[in-house]
Amino acid sequence: MLDIGRAALQLVTDMVGAFPDAPASTFRPWADRYSLIAEPPAEHGRDLATALALFRDAAGEGLETAGPRYFGYVPSGGLYTSAVAELLVRALNRSTGLAGFSPALVAMEDGVIRWLCGEFGLPAGAGGIITTGGSTAHLSALVAARHDRLGETFADGTLYATAHTHYSVAKAARIAGFPASAVRTVPTDARLRMDPAALAAMIAADRDRGARPFLVVANAGTTSTGTVDPLPEVGGVAAREGLWFHVDAAYGGFFQLTERGRAVLRGIEAADSLVVDPHKSLFAPYGTGMLLVRDPGVLRAAHADTGAYLQDLPAPPVPHYADHGPELTRECRGLRLWLPLWLHGVGAFRAALDEKLDLARFAYSELTARGAFECPYPPQLSTVCFALAGAGGAADDANHRLLDEVNAEGRIYLSGTTVEGRYLLRLCVLSHRSHAEHVREALAVLHERAPRPVLTPLSV
Repeated sequence: MLDIGRAALQLVTDMVGAFPDAPASTFRPWADRYSLIAEPPAEHGRDLATALALFRDAAGEGLETAGPRYFGYVPSGGLYTSAVAELLVRALNRSTGLAGFSPALVAMEDGVIRWLCGEFGLPAGAGGIITTGGSTAHLSALVAARHDRLGETFADGTLYATAHTHYSVAKAARIAGFPASAVRTVPTDARLRMDPAALAAMIAADRDRGARPFLVVANAGTTSTGTVDPLPEVGGVAAREGLWFHVDAAYGGFFQLTERGRAVLRGIEAADSLVVDPHKSLFAPYGTGMLLVRDPGVLRAAHADTGAYLQDLPAPPVPHYADHGPELTRECRGLRLWLPLWLHGVGAFRAALDEKLDLARFAYSELTARGAFECPYPPQLSTVCFALAGAGGAADDANHRLLDEVNAEGRIYLSGTTVEGRYLLRLCVLSHRSHAEHVREALAVLHERAPRPVLTPLSV
């Protein structure tokens, strides 16, 4: 065990230690090594050194999502201390779906969840569950809301979101049994935020035609632009109309730990449920989402069940997470958050998130100041959308070419999106390893690649 552990730890140390100088992306032509990596297992065991070498080769290709120069999509930091926590719990292989299997580990997880409920202003008694990601968290929230507001017959239910809401919400609705027509798209204002008056009018119109509105989904940091809906007003409409108020804060939620983020996210405390992704803005490993709910009893009512073979299992005074979502067997997920918070303290996360807000504002000011780019939406959080200035009718093609050239070079990695019919480039600052020097490098790459303005000589 020690020999295996030391060899693996040395490899991790080497690879993570290379992040400061590593390219943001590395892709190679298809080669024979793919067939070697993907070949079926042998009848008899083989050596560890070759296996680790193959892993290193495989992991050396792709997007360096935990590196400092990755600004595409929504970066994830990949905390090393979370990885250590995973080694501990995975080696012991404790189940936490039913609290009786490992009550003290469940209590550790529950402590992190209850702390976060307090940070978001949810009342005493609020709770939730750590999930595999935002998609499964949305599904559990939607099923709970469906059960609570519509009951067993729900074909006439309608839910409300904007065109900028993450597609995982519509996917969750489909899995939960709703047709595509049940997901109603609410208009947005010039800043891409949900229009509360339009929401109220749509709810009234749907009721008049015999539908049963039951859920509204507000955004607390959209994936494309980082937009935050007017949460107090949207929550007010939901409360007056008796709808479940759900907030998608998967990307932006943990900015609540900062003073500026708390101001931007004002109104989130009124949510019946909210989704946050620790594997985004708390820098945890991929596969770490979270659902927080005002009343855990609603989660239990929608998900709880049991089997005769479980009747003798102890029932300690901590949650059965199997009653909060679709999973019965689940690993211990709490330690991957508990240990980093224990070792680094909340202040370290608060400072890192404040830094990301500063860096996004810096990038925005630099992109708009030099004239080569324009930024149609000032950043509310840590995402900056921009495009080449004055590209004319060929704007989309020019911006696509710029993105392809930048990413092909490999020094940095960005992504693109389409907003209101316009193609935009995105720079999302979120990794705990990304600092001012890396954002400056990204801006330098962009300005190096940006077309120079053509000057027409004056005629005499």
